[in-house]
Amino acid sequence: MALTIFEKQEKKIGKKLYDYQHGAIDKIFEKIDDHPTDYNLLYQLPTGGGKTVIFSEIARRYIETTGKKVLILTHRIELSKQTSHMLLEFGVKNKIIDSNVKEVNDDDNLPCYVAMVETLNNRIKDEKVDIHNIGLVIVDEAHYNSFRKLFKYFETCFILGVTATPISSNISLPMYEIYNDLIVGENITSLIQKGFLAEATTIGFNVNLTSLKIGINGDYTVKSSEELYVKNEMQSKLLQAYEQEAKGTKTLIFNNGINTSRHVYETFLLAGYPVRYIDNTNTKEERKEILSWFKNTTDAVLTSVGILTTGFDEPSIETIIINRATRSLALYFQMIGRGSRVLANKKTFKVLDLGNNVSRFGLWTDDINWHHIFKNPNLYLENLMSDAEIESRFTYEMPSSIREKFSRSEDITFDVKKEYELAKNAGIKTKIVLQKSIEQHARMCAENSEDVFDAHILSRDLNDDIAFRIKQYSYCILKSSKNYIKWLEEDYRRQLRVKISQEFTL
Repeated sequence: MALTIFEKQEKKIGKKLYDYQHGAIDKIFEKIDDHPTDYNLLYQLPTGGGKTVIFSEIARRYIETTGKKVLILTHRIELSKQTSHMLLEFGVKNKIIDSNVKEVNDDDNLPCYVAMVETLNNRIKDEKVDIHNIGLVIVDEAHYNSFRKLFKYFETCFILGVTATPISSNISLPMYEIYNDLIVGENITSLIQKGFLAEATTIGFNVNLTSLKIGINGDYTVKSSEELYVKNEMQSKLLQAYEQEAKGTKTLIFNNGINTSRHVYETFLLAGYPVRYIDNTNTKEERKEILSWFKNTTDAVLTSVGILTTGFDEPSIETIIINRATRSLALYFQMIGRGSRVLANKKTFKVLDLGNNVSRFGLWTDDINWHHIFKNPNLYLENLMSDAEIESRFTYEMPSSIREKFSRSEDITFDVKKEYELAKNAGIKTKIVLQKSIEQHARMCAENSEDVFDAHILSRDLNDDIAFRIKQYSYCILKSSKNYIKWLEEDYRRQLRVKISQEFTL
């Protein structure tokens, strides 16, 4: 039996398309057939599902069946190069339009162009672009908003946006305003079960985020994040998380600021771990050398800011550490997706969350109604759990190193919420909750010390537990201003000192 044109092409290039990819391509072409011009379609598929493979085959088939040209838009040069290589694997000749290309015309008679957004926009403004017969425009990482400025030039074309997360990176520019419809692809759980993605083990570490501020783009500001995450206690929490859960694994750390990333680098370097940092201040040559080191170093730790969320593919990553908080669902999925590639000897990876992001968004594998989010992004964002609500659900777990110091005490737990409800139901002043807590802490210090002086020194190890209990109490009484919490903590420690002294005079 003779092979079809499609089968010959696929056999020639040796590129295998999976059933779900074929299914997605067929659905997209149904839309193209029904709306050949002036229609914007969005396609969603998780990171690692093969979006570039899918739209490369779409480009090949579209050129072959219509005789029209295809334009692919990207926002980073790394993505442009990856896309260009993939197109060539599918037998699609193409040209990258980057800053080195000063003028674009049809003289080279190519069927496909891969363009950097800003470069193409500048060339069009300068009237240096003369490409005819473009019928299909493909937008990679379509949730970014930089592409919108180009849409007015291609109003008669079919526009296909592809993304892992069909929610705009800017809350004031929802995607439903520019895309007519959404096709949702295979979900993460299915891709894991079929062996296309690695399975994630997620471990969360509670972080007090009340000092963070939200910027005009809807996410936490870099300034407020830096102020929190450069603190010694946060650096210690990060290092402890790594040593407990990821020591010796190839680890990629995401931060929300260059200053934080440099602090992380110094912290890990001082602890004796192989670590490098990468951000937008590195030269092209430095970046290439650092990524080569990361690839070839088994237990490498790479601390980064922003630039590795897209256009970066290193399958050997074993651990992702999210050393930041974000309110961007897209960013959350992008960061975790960097560790989801599979290898013959890698079917799982770890995610360490130091930004309460799992509490905010859920697990990476949780079912998500992308159609609902696409049509109602503001409603989705408004219903995200607030930081105060997340923190009100925290439970404090005393680190093992501190628990050993209180080994003579059988019970070190104290349920603030339960004690508050008991006091309220009994009609007595709720301040008794803190009095009971202080009595327990004083007893713990006395039980595990030889004299009053040792007990006072030991009480310093209870600072985190005290802060947690005070925070829980403030949620119960609905008073959580910084000044009030600070006063409560100071008063608590003052009363604790008195109570410890009384323990040794009774």
